[in-house]
Amino acid sequence: MSAPHRKVRVLVCDDSAFARKVLRDVLSRSDRIEVVDAARDGIDALEKIATLRPDVITLDLVMPNLDGLGVLAAMPAVDAPRVVVVSSSASESDLVVRALELGAITTIEKPTALATERLYELAGAVERAVLLAAEAKVHPAATATPVTPIVVAPQAARTKLLVLGASTGGPRAITRVLSALPASFPVPIAVVLHMPVGYTEAFAARVDEASPLEVLEARDGLELVPGRVVVARAGMHLSIVREDERVVCALDVLPLETPHRPAVDVLFRSAAKVFGADVLGVVLTGMGNDGLAGARDLVAANAQVIVEDASTCVVYGMPRSVAEAGLAAAEVPIDAMAAEIVARVAQEP
Repeated sequence: MSAPHRKVRVLVCDDSAFARKVLRDVLSRSDRIEVVDAARDGIDALEKIATLRPDVITLDLVMPNLDGLGVLAAMPAVDAPRVVVVSSSASESDLVVRALELGAITTIEKPTALATERLYELAGAVERAVLLAAEAKVHPAATATPVTPIVVAPQAARTKLLVLGASTGGPRAITRVLSALPASFPVPIAVVLHMPVGYTEAFAARVDEASPLEVLEARDGLELVPGRVVVARAGMHLSIVREDERVVCALDVLPLETPHRPAVDVLFRSAAKVFGADVLGVVLTGMGNDGLAGARDLVAANAQVIVEDASTCVVYGMPRSVAEAGLAAAEVPIDAMAAEIVARVAQEP
């Protein structure tokens, strides 16, 4: 008889006594989770992290004394617990995006900021988020690898479009890659990231500050031009379409049957249809296999697809599905990804 799995040890951190009670109640219902304690603010949380060494913490962002971002910044680089952000509303989108960049695994939005029984609606989502976080890898923050500016003329490069897809751990990975690409990057970039509705605009704005490229949330009719990055809007699929001589963004809720909206598959397939072999696809950290079907279309069109190496993925799901299908031209650690992209985009046809 096999030994039972060790329960995931969780510390709940929230300045609301009622929210702490609700989170303890709903997490304690799981036979795979043990709530070891609760913290009322960031200072209390850091003290209990040091003594209790939880596997996961659920973290409120707006707290007295030391807020959630302060907790993330103060946690040790090695053996830190995984973090699930529990935010009050989309009005905290800037804080949530910053938390994800600092290494939080995922985010759950409270159904209400009020101390009401509606908080119990968190039950299923917060349990799934905690169990996902417990399986995720935590990597120390690293400085993105500097990239030598591209010297090949844009018209000589084979690649005409770069498409990236990511999920869990994606905000940090995408920020790292885009901030390392040079201002002279010669092709447009389209990005799909699985994020809750209301957060992608803030994410695009944050990356725009960190990157020498122009980074915008996608909108219908927005033209894809060299040096511009478009980030798919949460809740809408992003496709690339041709309008006369222009290539533009098209947003749609269809198809409805995809597990995610936006879906990496939808973006990749549209890119293969419009540009054929002249696309470079990149699949970064994430759970599941979104991007696999789209990678098949890209490779069938003689385009290249590369994936993040398992050694740096927070969750080695999406890249693994592409690599195991034999579709990846290379598996690249995240700190070398920008240089790899530059080298492949600069290849002459």
